[in-house]
Amino acid sequence: MTNHGRNASTEPRGAATLVERVNAALRTSATPSLTQLVLRCALAVPFWRSGINKWDGFLQLNEVAVLLFSSELKLHLPGGPYDFPAPGLVAFVSGSAEILLPILLVLGLAAFGLLVMTVVIQLTVPDGWPLHITWAAMALGIMARGPGRIALDHWIGTDKG
Repeated sequence: MTNHGRNASTEPRGAATLVERVNAALRTSATPSLTQLVLRCALAVPFWRSGINKWDGFLQLNEVAVLLFSSELKLHLPGGPYDFPAPGLVAFVSGSAEILLPILLVLGLAAFGLLVMTVVIQLTVPDGWPLHITWAAMALGIMARGPGRIALDHWIGTDKG
């Protein structure tokens, strides 16, 4: 049986050829360094956005951030949940890290810092594990392969990738 003059059994081969051509074009344009840069930016965004929402101005933490750490957020450890110690200080450190670490990550540094922060977030919001495991996988991928050639790590010589 034919479909517009072609044998139906040749169509899958044509589709496979098209898919291979698209894959080849992607391999050519999406270099490992470019994909690492995109991965770093993608991981940085949620932390940056959260950090921006904690501040009212330069070194001026908003009241909601402190309130969250003093009354809403708890550490879910065995035998807990437990209140955060020194909630004002923890809110300040968290808000600062959520601004500084994403900047450093985009520049090619700080993947480990965001991995640690992801672990703390997971201990604070255990039901968020589907998203948190994605962040952890992204950070681990960056750490395992290095940030790529479009990164400070590469330029200063600590990344050989």
